Amino acid sequence: MSNPYASQQRAALENAPPQAAEGYALIELARRLDDAAKTPEDIETIREVVRLNWRVWTIFQAELVDPACQTPIAIRENLLSLSNFIDKRSAELIATPDAAKLIVLVNVNRQIGAGLLGSPSDDPEETERLRQEFAAQQQAQQPASAETPAAGAEETAETPAPDGQPEPPPVTSREA
Repeated sequence: MSNPYASQQRAALENAPPQAAEGYALIELARRLDDAAKTPEDIETIREVVRLNWRVWTIFQAELVDPACQTPIAIRENLLSLSNFIDKRSAELIATPDAAKLIVLVNVNRQIGAGLLGSPSDDPEETERLRQEFAAQQQAQQPASAETPAAGAEETAETPAPDGQPEPPPVTSREA
């Protein structure tokens, strides 16, 4: 017997525009990653869901580098930068599964998925907190011999991430 709710969702996705389907996929992956984070001892489940998430982001990358891609260049560059972050984090998690580090992927997927579905975060304070956490993590990863500190480093150094996890940069246009 088929679940009527699942059938309705499948039908909605079959008729959804690609952007909405991508948003649903990211939201679903966020849910799966979050579930895996709740069972840190299940290393194989963590690896499996991280691999699936990585594959989806690889599909996004392929679409973004396609010369026929209609996404504006600035957004494309930001999403590719975010994809590189996902690549690094995914490789790290597959090599050394750590449920606590899944929250970053959960947050990325939820934020991008919500944006694709047309419902970006309504909380500007949360958005700013995530930006500061990521900036602090990026600063911590810079070599000590860096000539100039990252923009906003003074602000972010005082606000360490509560869970110690880096957040990706917000998806916005790059300034020239």
